[in-house]
Amino acid sequence: MKLIEIEKATYRKHLNIIIVSFIASLLVLALAYGQGLIMVFADNNIITETTISTGSGAEGLANEKTSEALASEETAPNNFKFNFFGVLLALLTCVFALHKLRASAFFREVYYVWQVKQLQNLIYRKLKKIKAAAENDDVNALVILSFYYASLKQVYLLDDNTLTMSKLNKDISELNTRIENKNLAITADQFDKAMLANY
Repeated sequence: MKLIEIEKATYRKHLNIIIVSFIASLLVLALAYGQGLIMVFADNNIITETTISTGSGAEGLANEKTSEALASEETAPNNFKFNFFGVLLALLTCVFALHKLRASAFFREVYYVWQVKQLQNLIYRKLKKIKAAAENDDVNALVILSFYYASLKQVYLLDDNTLTMSKLNKDISELNTRIENKNLAITADQFDKAMLANY
């Protein structure tokens, strides 16, 4: 995968729209699916009429209210499982929609950053071995680190994560010094995901 320049304002705008749309869609679909499942599968034959013996005056009114409360407690359906499946179906629908839309022009920047972050996670899991190999001047390890640091810098700038930028710049400087001292021509563009299989 090659790193490409993307416009930060466009990325942030599209990311915010996608997040808000995902949450709103999830809420609306969860309610719709939940109510639909309740209408189709819930027991609609609950007896709501009860025989209430009423007395005279205030005592009769109290007996009527108590009997109605007991009847509603006994006959209230438990729809938790239908609501749970509604949320699950809504989540699956939203994930499917994101999967289908990921290749569209609107999703371009957001999907690119997501792919870069996935690669960063793969590299991070093997980072200790990669750094050890780079100390021994392994060219592939140096290429991987070059890509890793360049991609981290890009993502940090896009996400306004400036807390660890000084440490990252130091790592990049040390890596570039090592590459120059060995007279190697290494760039992040030489990275290939297949290189990770060796570590």
